[in-house]
Amino acid sequence: MPRATNNPAAKQRRKRVLKRTKGFFGAKKGQIREGRHAAERAMAYSYRDRKTRKRDFRRLWIVRINAAARLNGLSYSAFMGGLKKANIEVDRKVLADLAVHDAQGFARLAEVARNAT
Repeated sequence: MPRATNNPAAKQRRKRVLKRTKGFFGAKKGQIREGRHAAERAMAYSYRDRKTRKRDFRRLWIVRINAAARLNGLSYSAFMGGLKKANIEVDRKVLADLAVHDAQGFARLAEVARNAT
């Protein structure tokens, strides 16, 4: 009696791996075993870097706020502390956007923060 294989399911599994490796370089995009390893690694990196992206953006926002605050004669910590004392709740993303695109609005916030300390 011939050996029974589940060919449709096996083919589907391989197609799923090769679909995930589209755009990879060399053997990683065309061979099942190499592609499976590359795809697993890519998934691990993408999971890790979704977390890292949040850290990186927060660091960028803090750098931008600090630069703009120093142009207005305050340090970052004094600026943020002053906003907190003045009960102004604006997140760092919005503050960084203000610092880049609306210098006058940021200067007004800096003045409020300076008066609150």
